[in-house]
Amino acid sequence: MRTRMLPVAGLCVLTAFLGGIVVGAQVQVREQAPTDRAADFPLAELEAIVQEMDAEQRQTVRLLEGGSYNVNIRRIRGGETALMHPRTIDVWVVREGSGTLVTGGQIVDENGEPVEQRGAAIRGGEEREIGVGDLVFIPAGVPHGIRETDGITWFNIRFDTLP
Repeated sequence: MRTRMLPVAGLCVLTAFLGGIVVGAQVQVREQAPTDRAADFPLAELEAIVQEMDAEQRQTVRLLEGGSYNVNIRRIRGGETALMHPRTIDVWVVREGSGTLVTGGQIVDENGEPVEQRGAAIRGGEEREIGVGDLVFIPAGVPHGIRETDGITWFNIRFDTLP
């Protein structure tokens, strides 16, 4: 397993963990994205990371941090907060499990009042089941979230659009 301590510009580093760093409450950063070589993640390493995620009850591990882009593994059960990234595009590839993805519509709080970027639910969005092998492209500015799942794991490639 290759992890090391790295500075992450613009993010608040809360605690050191397993040789990587943890940002926010749930995101462990494992490596700064290289600019002079390819980065490989063999299947055995990815499987070990998923096992660590389960043991740590961690929903997100950032495999590569590139500032305006990153590559993550996401793993959730139940559902997640509805969210929208004003400048960030998401590309998901489902690795394991399935769930109800909701996109579009309007993000609302627990009282049904509209909110901007993170809330309890999406009102008026499009729902569909996603599962192993599915690829999902979510443009910047589109609300999205997994409404319900018994468990789903996906690779998440995120990159910012131009300002």
